[in-house]
Amino acid sequence: MKAILQRVLSASVSVDHEIVSKIGQGVLVFAAVAPGDTEKEAESLAAKVLKLKLWDDESGGRWKRNVQDIGGEVLCVSQFTLLASTKKGSKPDFHGAMGGDEAKRLYEHFYSKVQSGYAPDKVKNGVFQAMMEVALVNDGPVTLELSAAPKPGNEEKKGKGGGVPA
Repeated sequence: MKAILQRVLSASVSVDHEIVSKIGQGVLVFAAVAPGDTEKEAESLAAKVLKLKLWDDESGGRWKRNVQDIGGEVLCVSQFTLLASTKKGSKPDFHGAMGGDEAKRLYEHFYSKVQSGYAPDKVKNGVFQAMMEVALVNDGPVTLELSAAPKPGNEEKKGKGGGVPA
């Protein structure tokens, strides 16, 4: 799995011009599921999202507090395009993204682990496979790439890439 995490003052996600989720201060997480990912990668990435120290402490110590420490919120948005390949030509190739029901199941597992690892009312979600509009006010800006990859040798567990929008 791969994620882009942004520290935000606020963020929202809309579908058909209607806001479906919004947060105040916290983190916006764009997450994508890759072929071969399992629940283990989803759980590892969820833990990283919650534990990553992105804020200063009260005495000015840099990078000392995580989203839970500040009582912030988390907005998760599925984003299969994070796994695009642009190595050939000018058109992105999305075969690096897991498609279909398995991608949805693993993304939802990731989201549920973020919720259960923190406070369900402080963790919001986009709409899987919807055309979403995301608005944010960056806090910093602080934007980080996170990943949790399966260990080599798990070939039998690999899913087939399909590039289905997530």
